[in-house]
Amino acid sequence: MKKGSKGLILFLLSSILFVLYIFPFALVVLNSFKARVDIVQNPFALPEQWHLDNYIWAYQTMNFSAAFINSLIITVFSVVIIIVFSSMLAYFLVRWKWKMNHFILFILVASMIIPFQALMIPFVSVYGNLGLLNSKWNLIFCYLGFGVSLATFMYHGFIKNIPKELEEAAYIDGASLLQVFWYVVFPLLKPITITIAILDVLWIWNDFLLPSLVLIDESNRTIPLSTFYFFGHYTSEYGAAMAALVLAIIPVIIFYLLMQKQIIKGVLEGSIK
Repeated sequence: MKKGSKGLILFLLSSILFVLYIFPFALVVLNSFKARVDIVQNPFALPEQWHLDNYIWAYQTMNFSAAFINSLIITVFSVVIIIVFSSMLAYFLVRWKWKMNHFILFILVASMIIPFQALMIPFVSVYGNLGLLNSKWNLIFCYLGFGVSLATFMYHGFIKNIPKELEEAAYIDGASLLQVFWYVVFPLLKPITITIAILDVLWIWNDFLLPSLVLIDESNRTIPLSTFYFFGHYTSEYGAAMAALVLAIIPVIIFYLLMQKQIIKGVLEGSIK
């Protein structure tokens, strides 16, 4: 503000953007402590009595512990597999100058244009006939198929900037192809790996549509699917639903607080690279 009117304008704009971003989250947290009647009457008012009944009910009804474990298993394994396969595929496409590699990269980039909604019906039909539905591991395989294109494209642009002389020096020292990749190339991919991990964690953890098509049994459902319990055809338990949403958001916030230094460092190094 000491820099004059320009600083004041930037401060006001930043404050407005902060309020716009934080308002939906604050509204969810506020209504998670209120009864359904109070939410319907005035969702913007403060609760007359702050109680945790909605959180207790939501935790028990959605079987939060089991849903959390399912979401954690699916997210961790999917992100790790996507990173491993995409980085190796991108390295192959960059370092081996085959004509086929340009075609493969073109197919991967073109596949990102097709929305998943266009594939839903044949996807469910084919996988249902093959008996591949209702399994966390088949869902992880699906995430690999849908996530490998973007990750490979991002790795491809990053690997092109890595000097090939580093790999040649490792070959001279007697390293194998896999050793060169894992001990020389992959550590240099840390900035873009962190960026891809962030994008995929947020996508897979919060995804509702794909798990709703694959996971049928209640024991396999993720947190977004379990949250849907509170929305029925004729009535909706808004208070419990808000509490369930807060419970679903908390793990992502903890993940960011634990990894914020690595996240910021990865984004900055990736932009400089």
